[in-house]
Amino acid sequence: MNYIKNLALLLMLTISHICFGQNADNLMLYRQDFKNIAGKNTVSVTSYLKNGKHLVFVGGAGDVDVFSLDKTGTLSPISSHELYKKKGPARGMVADNIGGTDFLFVANKFGNVVETFKIQDNGSLERAAMVEDTEETHLAVGITLQVVHMKKASYLFVGGLELENPGLSSFKINNDGSLTHVQSMKDTEALHTDGIIGMYTVKIKGKTFLYTSGFQDNGVSSFRIYDNGKFKNVNNIHDNTTDRYLTGAYPVTGATLGNNNYIVVGHRHHKYYKRGGFIKNPHFTYHGDGVSVFKLNNKGALVPHFVLKDDETTKLQGQTRIELISNNGKEAVFAVGTRDDAAIQLCKLSEDGILSPINYLETGFSIYYGLKSHKIGDDNFLIAGSNRFDFGKAVSYKIAPKIDRKNKVIKHIVHLKYKDEATDEQVNEAVQAFVDLQNKIPSISAFEWGENDSTEKHDKGLTHSFVITFKDENAREQYLFHEAHLGLINKYAQFFADAVVMDYWTEE
Repeated sequence: MNYIKNLALLLMLTISHICFGQNADNLMLYRQDFKNIAGKNTVSVTSYLKNGKHLVFVGGAGDVDVFSLDKTGTLSPISSHELYKKKGPARGMVADNIGGTDFLFVANKFGNVVETFKIQDNGSLERAAMVEDTEETHLAVGITLQVVHMKKASYLFVGGLELENPGLSSFKINNDGSLTHVQSMKDTEALHTDGIIGMYTVKIKGKTFLYTSGFQDNGVSSFRIYDNGKFKNVNNIHDNTTDRYLTGAYPVTGATLGNNNYIVVGHRHHKYYKRGGFIKNPHFTYHGDGVSVFKLNNKGALVPHFVLKDDETTKLQGQTRIELISNNGKEAVFAVGTRDDAAIQLCKLSEDGILSPINYLETGFSIYYGLKSHKIGDDNFLIAGSNRFDFGKAVSYKIAPKIDRKNKVIKHIVHLKYKDEATDEQVNEAVQAFVDLQNKIPSISAFEWGENDSTEKHDKGLTHSFVITFKDENAREQYLFHEAHLGLINKYAQFFADAVVMDYWTEE
């Protein structure tokens, strides 16, 4: 009997791995919801599970917004909270449990502080502590936070874009959420801690290692972390033109597959920055875009392993965030958020460390660090945002097998009713603005509109219909979040009394 049970279990596990492989090769992103935020833009997103409630924290300039996320991917607003001095944006954000209390730690970029908030039972935040930058630490222009749990205490590692005094700092996290400085290591010519935008930790044979990206000095560094929160440098890998792409090293993450530990590093090449003086070393050569994979040896050192190079089939230009979606021990799925391609590219990492592209969605907005994966039951979600000040939204996506829609197009239908108090001139102006979208948004394939002429009395008072055709999901997203479309909503929604919006797929 036990033999039969074990055989059945083995068969189930085998089938699950096969299904994972099949799904992983054809995964796609499907937008579920989007909500407005109080912050001026969205530059950081994190999530947390508290008492069975799935929480999403969205950081922008001036505020942090709190949402709940349900199993359908719907975002429901809970609260908004001001940052210190109404500054920000909230760049680095991480939620964790310290000594039985749930906290959200926030790197306030231009407030030059790290703020600690206690997460209440309903998800809202209560300020608990704050630590300001000093000459000994490297908290100014804070970007990245990483909580590291050791045997007797937990520590918060902090990095950022401090231009004159860059480096890496560690703080002990006390049970009340306050931070006690442990160690700071100033950047040197050898280290890659000038502009830390990504951090990731790995345990190897009971030892803890931390990996940092150096945006300004174009490389990745590894550090051994000790139980007392202190750390030392292990090795450093610089950009070159052969087996890595690290100019403007940006996001850092990783996965353990089989007996192998991998670090995955993206970059937003300095060529994408137009501001004079922002890049410290302007003498660089653009040698393409790619995601670099490093294999770790037993001492935690980085060893160049593989590069997924960008081409006409991928969206890897200007990577600002890489999120692990799933890992079954044999292969892992990552989402790569890009600012310059304005897309989310899904990739698969095999057990032998080969990173390959799956599918991508052109989001219609630039991803600027604000991207977070979250799992509810068996479903994987992504929450994204943009640095665009005209955007002001958090967007949720579900990751699921791609639906075959070959030879089909999307019909996007908008029915509108204008307010009785709106003048004919205002209505005509609003209608013309809608019609003009076809000349402003290239992703629109076809456009038609008209006024209601039905005599059946089932129009619910709706008077105008607009029918827009898109060739695929990418085109629809580009339209939805295009600055011209958002501008129309912001200017003319005041005249709308009601609206019905429906989409359907049909043959070309």
